[in-house]
Amino acid sequence: MRLSRSTSSIDCADVERNFAAGKISCLIGIEGGHAIENSLGALRMFYELGTRYITLTHWRSLDWAVASTDTAHRGLSAFGKQVVLEMNRLGMLVDLSHVNDQTMSDALHTSRAPVIFSHSSARALTNHARDVPDSILKLVAANRGVVMVNFNPGFVSESVRVYGDGVNARLDGLRAAGADSATRADSLKAWNARAPHATLQQVADHIEHIRQVAGVDCVGLGSDFDGITEVPVGLEDVSKFPDVIAELLRRGWTEADVKKVAGLNTLRVMREAERVAVEMRSPPRR
Repeated sequence: MRLSRSTSSIDCADVERNFAAGKISCLIGIEGGHAIENSLGALRMFYELGTRYITLTHWRSLDWAVASTDTAHRGLSAFGKQVVLEMNRLGMLVDLSHVNDQTMSDALHTSRAPVIFSHSSARALTNHARDVPDSILKLVAANRGVVMVNFNPGFVSESVRVYGDGVNARLDGLRAAGADSATRADSLKAWNARAPHATLQQVADHIEHIRQVAGVDCVGLGSDFDGITEVPVGLEDVSKFPDVIAELLRRGWTEADVKKVAGLNTLRVMREAERVAVEMRSPPRR
C-alpha cells in the first residue's frame, strides 16, 4: 500500500507532470450541487479546498437545477446560471451528468468554458434519461466539452434497460399484491435467470456514436466503477481498460484518437477551463 500526497492547488499541468513521473492524479469532485446550499460563497470555499468539478445535481432536483429523474421541463434558474458562470470564473469544471435535458441545454448555452459529462452514455443507443441525446451532443461539440461513457449496463444496453424496467414493474406489482420479501426475492431470482447482459462491444458502440455526432475530441471514458453494482461482460474491473482501447483499435481507430478518449480530451477541457478562468478574473482592458 502506497501513501499518496494531496494538494489543493492541482491543475492540468500538475496532472501531466504526475503522469510523466508515473503517478496517478485523483481530482476532488462533488456529485450534487446540493452541497453548496444555494451559496456562491460555499462554492468558492469548495474550490479553495481543492474541488475541481461539481455535478450540478445528483438524483434529486435543486432549487436551481433539475435532475434527470424529474419530469419537470424547467432547467437552470437565474441562480443556476450564476453558479455555472462562477464555476467558470473559478476554473471549476461544470459536470452535466445526472441533470435533465433542459438543464443540459441551459448550462451549455451559459457556460463560457467546455463542460463535462463525467459518466453518461448515448441516448440514441440506450433510451435512458441519464444518457445524452444527439441534440445535446451537437451542443457539446460546439462547446468543445467531453462526454465520458458510463459502463452501467442499463446505460449502454437497451435490452438491459428494458429488462430493468420490467423487473421494477414486476416488483411493484408483487408489493401491491401483498407479497412478502421472501416471495419477491424468489420471483426476482427466477426473473434474473433470463437477464440479458451488456458487453464491452456495446460500450465501444457508445464511444463510436459520440464520436460520430460530437467528434473525436468530445468523447472519453467515465466508467462509474465506484457507483455501479453490475458491469458489462469484458469490463469487470479497471484492469480491463486496455481491452476497450484494443476494441477501438480493432475497429480502425488511430492511436492518436484512442489517446484522446483515454484522457487527452479531458485534459484539454481542464486546460481550457483554466484559461477561461484567467480571462474572467482579469480586469477589463481599457
